[in-house]
Amino acid sequence: MARRTRRAVLAALGSGIAATAGCGAFGRGRVDVLVAGSLQNAASETLQGQTDIELAVEARGSVQAARLVADGKRDPAIVALADPTLFSRVMDTAWHAVIAGNEMVLAYNPETTDGTRIADAEPWYAPLRRDSVSLGRTDPSLDPLGYRTLFVLALAADYYDEPDLSNAILSPDQTYPETQLLAQFETGAVDAAFVYRSMAVERDYPFREFPPEIHLGDPAQAEQYQAATYELPNGTILTGSPIEYGAVRRAAAEPARTAFEAVLSGDWLAPHGFTVRQAYPRLVGDVPSTVTR
Repeated sequence: MARRTRRAVLAALGSGIAATAGCGAFGRGRVDVLVAGSLQNAASETLQGQTDIELAVEARGSVQAARLVADGKRDPAIVALADPTLFSRVMDTAWHAVIAGNEMVLAYNPETTDGTRIADAEPWYAPLRRDSVSLGRTDPSLDPLGYRTLFVLALAADYYDEPDLSNAILSPDQTYPETQLLAQFETGAVDAAFVYRSMAVERDYPFREFPPEIHLGDPAQAEQYQAATYELPNGTILTGSPIEYGAVRRAAAEPARTAFEAVLSGDWLAPHGFTVRQAYPRLVGDVPSTVTR
């Protein structure tokens, strides 16, 4: 594992493998960027505002995004995912940069009767046992938010000594695409949803926080989180860990290098509720010599 300071990383960016980086409007370079659904607003709005490069942003669940690249169905210059392990386990990349953290929360709809019950409920999961409460989550086979929801509930079952907690709360009809999950609040379709803190912050939705032992956002609890696991459809076993986001540059062209410098800066993430630690960006794997020297 290679580690460098933020300044050294940004100064040393160099070569990568070929991918899409074309010509944009008014002569600007255009770079195709494939991001996790929870990064969509941050990338399309704040990141775009911090670079002169035109970004063509596509958002997908991170597992789905990694599969699209691995299967040759997408060829983005930059990929940013909500689980860095997907770079090696699905995309088979040699390196990546860890750029941000996050944590899980339970957002609730202040406009519905059952949503408001969650605001003061003790314990927080009590209202979710009611048949009348409509809960939203994402598909664990498509994105990390989905399997991290399962991790939270598995950890909560031990923390609160409620071994049947997941079965009491979850049902197959609760899943929505990550990019549409919180939009369901607008129509009153859901009363509550398991989401990242950043997603609730972006939309200004109230939320319940979880203890550090279960919210997947505390590096000091890394060993505790490992008790939760999930098997992807391809047989890959994922283990609970502190939530981090990663990015990789797949193109050597100057527009892609310039855009990736902005990605690594982290300045586009903090305003959207992500955790940007001093240790980021953290380089992992067989990083190109032009990045590490």
